[in-house]
Amino acid sequence: MPARMKRKPYELFYWPGIPGRGEYVRLALEEAGAPYVDVARERDTGMEEMMALMEGEGTKHPSFAPPFLRDGRILVGQVAAILFYLGPRLGLAPKPEAGALWTHQIELTITDLVAEAHDVHHPISVGLYYEDQKKEAARRADDFRGQRIPKFLDWFEAVLAANGATEAKPRLVGKSLTYADLSLYHTVEGLKYAFPKAMGRLMKNRPLVASLYASVKKRPKIAAYLASGRRQPFNENGIFRHYPELDK
Repeated sequence: MPARMKRKPYELFYWPGIPGRGEYVRLALEEAGAPYVDVARERDTGMEEMMALMEGEGTKHPSFAPPFLRDGRILVGQVAAILFYLGPRLGLAPKPEAGALWTHQIELTITDLVAEAHDVHHPISVGLYYEDQKKEAARRADDFRGQRIPKFLDWFEAVLAANGATEAKPRLVGKSLTYADLSLYHTVEGLKYAFPKAMGRLMKNRPLVASLYASVKKRPKIAAYLASGRRQPFNENGIFRHYPELDK
């Protein structure tokens, strides 16, 4: 176990009540067995602390929005940046620079997919309710299901194949698990929640992605986390939302 894990717990700041983008960071911390505090959920003053940091109180590097992570004097926001920071400290990223950057690039591509998934139910404005943009959401969903999800999944399938992955040992980078594997697992999980019909069809033709998803879900620490109260369920307030009319 890395020595860093014996020190002060990491502090994760994210909205309570939804897994959201904070879940990508939680999965890495849970897999590594790293101590952390989910501040807004676990502290009575957590929301106040989070909002104060977002407003720049006590930091010269405020985040635009959660999630952000505090590690002593270091405060870092944006999922991909947080995981780029945590990866080598948690043993979830390659040590060579080329491998570390490639893992980061994959994570940024996952971030793009997550943003597109969100924009399906909010294609006009995040300031409007879904009910105010249902017509536009239906058109966006048709394109997302038919064009965008397949394109992303095909890319991940190709990356896995190029890495020499097999259905018995599916890895995006090298031979060891990385935070990118964890993030792809959670993204597939979110898409399966939001678009169960479409994903049921699409995953049949992407065996390596399907194997990675299944293998991560069975990892002992991840399985224990998923069965615990720390794991917040998907719901219609988060990034991945299930509206039956958008899934065909």
